[in-house]
Amino acid sequence: MTTEKRRAPAGAAVLRGEITTAIRAAVMQELAEVGYGRLSIEAVARRAGVSKTAIYRRWRSKLDLVLDMVTAVAGRRLPLLDTGSLRGDVEVLLLAASTALGHPLASQIIPDLLAEAARNPQIAETLHRAMRDYQVRLGEIVIGRAVARGELSTGADPWAVADLIVGPVYWRLTISRASLDAAQLSTMATAVVAALRVACAGSPDREKEVWDDRALPESEPRRVGA
Repeated sequence: MTTEKRRAPAGAAVLRGEITTAIRAAVMQELAEVGYGRLSIEAVARRAGVSKTAIYRRWRSKLDLVLDMVTAVAGRRLPLLDTGSLRGDVEVLLLAASTALGHPLASQIIPDLLAEAARNPQIAETLHRAMRDYQVRLGEIVIGRAVARGELSTGADPWAVADLIVGPVYWRLTISRASLDAAQLSTMATAVVAALRVACAGSPDREKEVWDDRALPESEPRRVGA
């Protein structure tokens, strides 16, 4: 009995993973050096050591290439480790956020992409969607744990929790461009926890609100009055 080796259909492109990885790394480096406006497929191909055809097999344009990168990076989840306390959970998140935002590439790319998002609605929507989904998840998990432990009362707005946790680190590293050491992170964690306690105290009207996601996608719950 003879066996035949299966072959890819004639003309089918086999996209090698290592080439895709090299292209994505090259995009990050080019964005950090020249920004979106001056980014070119030619430069990305040259840096990645591939042909322009290899890039166009994967992405139709410079915009598609960058949107893919933005989705992959912005959609990454900070670790939501359960340390056993709200204070510990917050400090871990602050440390992870400061490490990510303090990376040399991120410190150059993020401001440029935010500026580009003001001019390009597709980039703006991609960033907004990725961060919105994460914001809801972060609020629900971190606050849910703290409520279950008895550290917080109900009534927090999950949409605001991520702002309170990640916002100070983002402002310090990306806007102010100041350093942030371990002692400052610890002080910031204490302040964030205090702010969360105030936010969770809520108002009588807020405590009556419930989450209703029946009419919306899972990643986009909405609040309705009881």
